[in-house]
Amino acid sequence: MPGNSPGHSSILVSEFCTDFDLQLNCIILFLKIIYMTIHKEGYKIIAWSSILFGAINIISFYTFSFHTPWLSWLIFLGTLVLLIFIISFFRIPKRQYTVDENAIIAPADGKIVAIEEIQADEYFTDRRLQVSIFMSPLNVHVNRNPVGGEVTYSKYHPGKYLVAWHPKSSTDNERSTTVYRYNEKEILIKQIAGAMAKRIINYLQVGQKVDQAEEMGFIRFGSRVDVIMPLNVNLKVRIGDMAKGGITVIATW
Repeated sequence: MPGNSPGHSSILVSEFCTDFDLQLNCIILFLKIIYMTIHKEGYKIIAWSSILFGAINIISFYTFSFHTPWLSWLIFLGTLVLLIFIISFFRIPKRQYTVDENAIIAPADGKIVAIEEIQADEYFTDRRLQVSIFMSPLNVHVNRNPVGGEVTYSKYHPGKYLVAWHPKSSTDNERSTTVYRYNEKEILIKQIAGAMAKRIINYLQVGQKVDQAEEMGFIRFGSRVDVIMPLNVNLKVRIGDMAKGGITVIATW
């Protein structure tokens, strides 16, 4: 039968190799274009995602590339977009971070979704100013120290997985709380899980001395970070502003 002839097999292998080489070159070119530093929290996920990507496309190319090449390309493009998303989620862009002892800087990338006076419900007992930053899955998800100084409190709270913009996510969701003290002034940071974020990572310990804008943690796949400050700070952001972690000044002392 023609399908089993040596000539047919040679054409199939040649077509497979050509498609695979071309698509592999596309990946290499793209990675060169978006060259970036990858966060350590992403190493294992990216490795397994790359293996799965390769396996799916090798099977796809061998199965479809000769008779229906468009389907092979469709599968390739779909899985490539997913792989690129996963890689970009763990990116660490090169930035010039803000270091200012009079400033409280954004601990995360994202949109300012709430600015409100609240009654503190953890560590503090007075009324405080809260600024909430919503991190979409497209944002950089490294969290950074908003100030330098000493870590005076750190606690993990299990909880729900309400959407990050829900008003009760700050008190009901899984979260990690950190308090910083600098020159007798203290602020509190809440890393809050969302509907997609299932892992909060905090690297800090009580008594640790930290520098402003250094890494303090990481949250996977969409979340929220609350900054809880004294009422007398000078606010520098408004609702709807886009913050950049380690750069944007939220307030000054």
